[in-house]
Amino acid sequence: MAWLAHHPFGVEAHLARTTVVTFAVPATELQSLIPECLTLDTLDGTWGFVAVAMVQTNALRPQGLPAWLGNDFFLIGYRVFVRYTTATGKRLRGLYILKSETDSLKMQLLGTLFTSYHYNTIDVRYSASANHFAFESQKAELIVSVEIPPTEPALPIGSPFATWQQARRFAGPLPFTFSYQPAKQLVRIVEGVREEWRPVPVQVHQAQVGFIKQLHFSDVRLASAFTMANVPYSWKKGRTELWHA
Repeated sequence: MAWLAHHPFGVEAHLARTTVVTFAVPATELQSLIPECLTLDTLDGTWGFVAVAMVQTNALRPQGLPAWLGNDFFLIGYRVFVRYTTATGKRLRGLYILKSETDSLKMQLLGTLFTSYHYNTIDVRYSASANHFAFESQKAELIVSVEIPPTEPALPIGSPFATWQQARRFAGPLPFTFSYQPAKQLVRIVEGVREEWRPVPVQVHQAQVGFIKQLHFSDVRLASAFTMANVPYSWKKGRTELWHA
């Protein structure tokens, strides 16, 4: 399917549980991983951020179809926080997807067909109690364990954020997600619509992420972690515009 057919229709889903662990890395090193049309959304120009979102997704389907026709699957998305200036000069804040992983072969095939989010199929083990959530994938070399403590936890040691309020700006998802076709300098913009998005800070017991290690950054810092549940979410049909350097 041609690139322009990516994101050809609106999509809706129910996010049963979303847990996001955000890592801070030197902005100068992260810049090389995003397309030329985007700029990093940074903290003081020093730190860029990669968010690892672990999402139990239910009833994902083309917008307008009944929920029983949707797909249930687990998703791990690796996203960079970026900014983009449109052809009309409007500045948008959003995400650039480095990689997506799912436990569903069907979702990998559909994701590859209709999006540009680089899907792979992996094993995922997810366990949850009242306040503890754990995620593990042997293939992805991922082990993440977090807990909602009785009181608000301290930020991770070494986090560049001064407060949880500041950290929430990099919890995601953001209003827009961007893709780029460099040969034709075409930018694809997908707008998300979220409801009841109330991220809760969590204490991280373990955050081993193979994909982050593979990028070989000179400095990687666990910056923040949040979780949230029962979020209705939808994505509008993608739109495309020509980018001028």
